[in-house]
Amino acid sequence: MPALKPTEFRAVIRWIGRVEDRGAGLRSGALERAMLGFAGLDGEAHGGETRVSCSRVTAQHPKGTEIANVRQLSVLSVEEMARIAADMGLERLEPDYLGATLVIEGIPDFTLVPPSSRLQAPSGATLVIDMENRPCLWPAKEVEAEHAGHGKGFMAAAQNRRGVTAWVERGGEIALGDELVLHIPDQPVWPHLAQARG
Repeated sequence: MPALKPTEFRAVIRWIGRVEDRGAGLRSGALERAMLGFAGLDGEAHGGETRVSCSRVTAQHPKGTEIANVRQLSVLSVEEMARIAADMGLERLEPDYLGATLVIEGIPDFTLVPPSSRLQAPSGATLVIDMENRPCLWPAKEVEAEHAGHGKGFMAAAQNRRGVTAWVERGGEIALGDELVLHIPDQPVWPHLAQARG
């Protein structure tokens, strides 16, 4: 029996972006197509097969430890970005402010899809969803730079809507307009999840 179940849920790629120099800022530059490999998107500052651990995983690893890079890409949805913008009092939220790698359209409540789900492109390129990408201050600073007074509202508005981080399971080309198929783990939700979260 397959461990991953293809679903009827489809998403269309509406934005592809690349952050070339993380030291210079979070903003991503728009692309029409990109090649994905085991290190992520070619030329992307968040790429690499490994990364240095950060504050997100200090309960597991001392800061600065070399770990596998399951945060190669940042994937957001058109629908959730629209809700974030509305809650911030903005007409629109640009993907480059958020350092987005991909913005997709068509999967409801995208940020909450199960970890280990896959998004598969027509080329066979396959992304593994690691987990929710928690809101942070970096996008808020980019929003503030363009819309003074609105950046402070980003973290609250983006709660459970910030999209996910993902890593490349199978390489291949992706392009604007490609349709991605959502595959989900074929297992029930762990009944002790609420207890484990405390």
